[in-house]
Amino acid sequence: MASVPVKERVKVSQNWRLGRCQQGILLKWKCSQMPWMQLEGDSLYISQANFILAYQFRPDGASLNRRPLGVFAGHDEDVCHFVLANSHIISAGGDGKIGVHKIHSTFTVKYSAHEQEVNCVDCKGGIIVSGSRDRTAKVWPLASGRLGQCLHTIQTEDRVWSIAISPLHSSFVTGTACCGHFSPLRIWDLNSGQLMTHLGGDFPPGAGVLDVMYESPSTLLSCGYDTYVRYWDLRASVRKCVMEWEEPHDSTLYCLQTDGNHLLATGSSYYGVVRLWDRRQRACLHAFPLTSTPLSSPVYCLRFTTRHLYAALSYNLHGLDFQTP
Repeated sequence: MASVPVKERVKVSQNWRLGRCQQGILLKWKCSQMPWMQLEGDSLYISQANFILAYQFRPDGASLNRRPLGVFAGHDEDVCHFVLANSHIISAGGDGKIGVHKIHSTFTVKYSAHEQEVNCVDCKGGIIVSGSRDRTAKVWPLASGRLGQCLHTIQTEDRVWSIAISPLHSSFVTGTACCGHFSPLRIWDLNSGQLMTHLGGDFPPGAGVLDVMYESPSTLLSCGYDTYVRYWDLRASVRKCVMEWEEPHDSTLYCLQTDGNHLLATGSSYYGVVRLWDRRQRACLHAFPLTSTPLSSPVYCLRFTTRHLYAALSYNLHGLDFQTP
């Protein structure tokens, strides 16, 4: 918030803490979707069916220009997940393919990556990792001359729902469906593809990990079907998380975001509930139900900036404006 005047900084901070915001719908679509979303600068990228659309924010940040800046296509089925890296969009498709799109040109390459849908993808340091329903994770180079050349294939023996590369680019974590006799969170060496460690030992069967992210080289956050957000510190223990927060209505947690400090935001499976958490306390700080019956929808993806939070649901993209509540 360095660019925000101190007086406004205090006001916006209090609005977040007190849950004061103005809710609005930024985009609507006619068919039920499972959208994924990324923010970069003054642009928002969101998947709809087998396309990824880029929109520009208006100066207030609370609304979008209706006409997309760009449309990125190439998949034969829905886009399941995508990331932005090195002026590229790397997308994972239900058609088992990975797409590589240059943001500022029409360059697009897609290649067959897995035998079933690619559920998740990440890219850092010129390396792509992907996870699939076919029970494998794979490592790929981003270099244009080597696209589609698999470096490692890892047999995870379970469906992979989430994946993330360490900030040091030396390892990556997979979140799986927890249908085997092993932890759904495992860390792998990026160079060799060998298993380095697994996290936790008390996950109940079916406690699949739907979202996982590194905060630092030694700390991670995870959430999923068992209704908990867990905070892991590899320096303290790989056997037990150092902190956990339980979704009070026993809902699956589809996604999470953090400001790297005290704020956590999660998206639940029922009624489009976005929750804000202060990591210094156990109880949820605020809850914002964005849908009601009969259009109950999970929050598939959420992102936030200093002043706004954006949540992607089945039929709408919602915005919470904490600057002018």
